[in-house]
Formats: sequence, structure tokens, C-alpha cells
Amino acid sequence: MSDFEDMPTLSEFDATSWKNSRRVVAKVEWYCDELFPRVGFIVTNLCWKSSNVVKFYNKRATAEQWIKEGKYALKWTRLSCHDFDDNQVRLQLFCMAYNIGNFLRRLASPKSINDWPLRTMREKLVKIGAKVVSHARYVTFQMAEVLVLKSLFHQILEKIHRLKPVPIG
Repeated sequence: MSDFEDMPTLSEFDATSWKNSRRVVAKVEWYCDELFPRVGFIVTNLCWKSSNVVKFYNKRATAEQWIKEGKYALKWTRLSCHDFDDNQVRLQLFCMAYNIGNFLRRLASPKSINDWPLRTMREKLVKIGAKVVSHARYVTFQMAEVLVLKSLFHQILEKIHRLKPVPIG
């Protein structure tokens, strides 16, 4: 439930340090469980309809959240190699790890953990210690149930097992 309202340009609000006038779009969101509306302002030079300006900036904010998640969960800004090509490969590996994490979250996670951030997924599902016990016919991974319960881990493995490859051609 949002109301969009055009407001005068910033030059009318005495933003004298700016060379160009800007448009202010007020974003008012009413939620049924809250007493007061949430009011936000978007300062822009776009001359679109107010609702389109809000949609544009909301999508931009979503993309920036994904970038922030990759930076903090995978530390993909740590490109400390001296050679450009090495850093390029390192960034591609970070992007691949990010995509694998999103695969795990979107396609292989039970609904109970769908809202986990990528950093939590990494800490609780990937960076866990296990003891590998090897026998003649099978290999067993013995993991502590401190971070993830055995039932949750089995649900994830079952969802991965049920994924079918897409036929080519």
C-alpha cells in the first residue's frame, strides 16, 4: 500500500549549493499493523511518473543489497594479487561461489531456512568440520549437530537429489 506524491524541486527548498534543481518524490507506505506511515524521500533528476521512479530505485536498492551480501559473505573485494589476471580469476571464483550459495538457498533449502543470509549459509552449512570414516563399501561423514540438525541436513540433501538436469536439445 503506497502513495506516491510529487513535490517541488529542491531549488524551492533552498539547496543553493547544488548547480541543478532536483525533484523530490515522497514515498509513503501504510502497513495495517503500524500506527504511523513510513515516509521516505527520493531526490532525483528523473522526470518519470512518481510510481516508476519508486520502482526504479527499489530495484536498484535490491541489486545493491545483493552486491553488499557478496562483499560481506564472500569477501569478494579482497583482490590482493599483484597481477590483474590473477585478480580477475579470483573475482570469477568469488562470483561462482556466490552463485553456488544462491543455488543452495533458492533451490535446495527447506522453507525454514530460506531467509538465511548467504553468510549464515556459509557458516552453518559449508564451513563445518567433519570426521571422514572410510570403510570398504562406503564413506561416512560424522558431523556435530551444533549448527545444523541432522533432519535439516537430510532435507537439503533430498532436495538436491530431487533436482533433475535439463535435457539438451
